[in-house]
Amino acid sequence: MSPPTHTVTNQAPPLVGYDVYAADTTLVEGVARHVAPELREEVHRELGDIGRAAGSSQARGWAEAADAHPPVLRTHDRYGHRIDEVEFHPAWHRLLGRAVSSGLTDAWSRPGGHLRRAAGFLVWSQAEAGHGCPVSMTHAAVPALRADPELAAEWEPRLASRVYDPRLAAPGGKPGALFGMGMTEKQGGSDVRAATTRAEPLAEEGTYLLTGHKWFCSAPMSDAFLVLAQGPGGLTCFLLPRVLPDGSRNVFLIQRLKDKLGNRSNASAEVEFDGTWARRVGEEGRGIATIIEMVAATRLDCATGSAALMRQAVAQAVHHAGHRCAFGGLLIDKPLMRNVLADLALESEAATTTVLRLAAAYDTDDEQERHLRRLAVAVAKYWITKRCPPLVAEALECLGGNGYVEESGLPRLFRESPLNSVWEGSGNVQALDVLRVLQREPQALNAFLGEIGLARGADHRLDRAITSLLTELADLEGIEARARRVVERMALVLQGSLLVRFAPAAVADAFCASRLGGDWGATFGTLPNGLDLAAIVERARPPV
Repeated sequence: MSPPTHTVTNQAPPLVGYDVYAADTTLVEGVARHVAPELREEVHRELGDIGRAAGSSQARGWAEAADAHPPVLRTHDRYGHRIDEVEFHPAWHRLLGRAVSSGLTDAWSRPGGHLRRAAGFLVWSQAEAGHGCPVSMTHAAVPALRADPELAAEWEPRLASRVYDPRLAAPGGKPGALFGMGMTEKQGGSDVRAATTRAEPLAEEGTYLLTGHKWFCSAPMSDAFLVLAQGPGGLTCFLLPRVLPDGSRNVFLIQRLKDKLGNRSNASAEVEFDGTWARRVGEEGRGIATIIEMVAATRLDCATGSAALMRQAVAQAVHHAGHRCAFGGLLIDKPLMRNVLADLALESEAATTTVLRLAAAYDTDDEQERHLRRLAVAVAKYWITKRCPPLVAEALECLGGNGYVEESGLPRLFRESPLNSVWEGSGNVQALDVLRVLQREPQALNAFLGEIGLARGADHRLDRAITSLLTELADLEGIEARARRVVERMALVLQGSLLVRFAPAAVADAFCASRLGGDWGATFGTLPNGLDLAAIVERARPPV
């Protein structure tokens, strides 16, 4: 045997075999802050189970396999019969099955359900993000279905089920079900009111036949979908099952699967309807009003999913720097690298703190909280998803060439990072939605100002930023052209107010100095002098 040419040294061990939840101090503290005291022990135990699974070598293997073997469309069987089925790698089913069994589609019917479900979604999405699409759609379908109490009574128990059954079968014969959504069409995109899909009423009340197409249909292997179509009374929301109650297949023609930048494990499809049976949800002509609560819930999931990607990227970068030596010492101890890591950690902590606060707003019937989330979810979705790609890119760079190699996992995170800013309304759609709320729903703005006002007087830079924002909001002339600027300021002020109230002094000070005080460059790693960067980095470091 030939002698080895070299011995491998100075390489960081893989970040695996750890509790993703327990290692995230920001998340643990946030859950404890918002969950009812009597539920705290139960919820921490539940999230710890998910966290250990997410950090396991088994989950890492599933993620790699699901990403390396994308879904395959089978339009016909061997005899030429149309079947329109999507085949997934077994790893996909294991990831999705664990998500369902962990209650990530069950938020609406249990105490503290939204907070604990959001925290679990944030943890488990760090294992692999692609399968989160049907998880999110299934969770978010519930408020739209409640526009029809009969439909809700039939479907909600299936959606909240802890049993994953991937078969295409009659819904009544399955222990659980998943939902997808189809809104956008070729000619309209985000302008869903331009939909041309037609809905013709049948003799049975509330039933229709649909004819048309959907340019993007999420999770096409799901048991049912919420779609929009033009009925006699205008744009209407419909429930479209894949399999009819008698066991026959509904007409659901999958034309192709999208070849996407990232999100490779998940299927997104173009579908055609040709006499496809559907059941009306809500009133005719009220399609947008019916489905808007579903959209709001999925938008919060977009922000939560981005927070998950950010947290995993930061954990990988800090872990690497804590084990890699260069220029005479550990990277984590080098002043410039410490600045970069601390800056990344600030962004991640702000994102996590924000999504937990908004998830908790769903766990109450308080009217003020309802108004807050109407505005703040769109603000958070806009900003957090925008911050994800540059953060993941910088974290990848912290690993150098190792981060550019597939085995590190960072390239998969990077390909996934732009997705959430596109799904459920891109940046301009979110910004315009915020403007609509500001102009039409003064209670929502009052709730938002009330939330940030809870931190007033605690930091002079935050106080100045609040005053500046109020000045900006007082001038609505030509506001559309500067909508992104306004929404960005709203997001930063909201995040600053939450960190000032809840985060350690080192974190709040650094955030306010850089994001609100103006002492910050155009890239990560440009935090000002005089901050306790070591404490910020250590807070973000996985104990592995």
